[in-house]
Amino acid sequence: MGSRPAEHSDSREEFREFAVASQGHLRRSAYLLCGDWHFAEDLVQMAFDRIYRHWNRVRAADNPGAYARQVVYRCFLDSRKKHLDTVPLEHLPERASPTDPTETRLAVMEALKELPPRTRAVVVLRYWEDMSVEQTAGILNISQGSVKSMASRGLGLLREPLAGFAEASGRAGAGVRKQT
Repeated sequence: MGSRPAEHSDSREEFREFAVASQGHLRRSAYLLCGDWHFAEDLVQMAFDRIYRHWNRVRAADNPGAYARQVVYRCFLDSRKKHLDTVPLEHLPERASPTDPTETRLAVMEALKELPPRTRAVVVLRYWEDMSVEQTAGILNISQGSVKSMASRGLGLLREPLAGFAEASGRAGAGVRKQT
């Protein structure tokens, strides 16, 4: 029985290393879903809480990172179902580096906020996370047909505001195009 505390300690350290290594990417993905850095941090923390409770199973999985992304997306959808979403206070976005196309990024973020939560999750998984239809369906626990129709509908809903942005900023033709 003397090895049990050491095993527990090793497991905690392994989880800590995983969390530190994956938090940046998970936080960025969560931000794309909710459009609020604070809520994105909350989503990642909720996900880490769920992952930690089942860490022994998660660490034995083929791809713990993919599992973590799935948990973040499910936390987002669960929060929308339970109406736990808070109304964000007016705040300035984080400053981007001078080379970032800030206006374009902010326009895309604003357009994403207008999508229904499930459609937004599909669009972010398919086109931000670059996941296949099959992977997206598995993560969101929906059919592949639903993924295809929501992705198509989501891109259609993004085209209008982004086409207006492209025209206003003098970049005609810079709208959203479907990836194959």
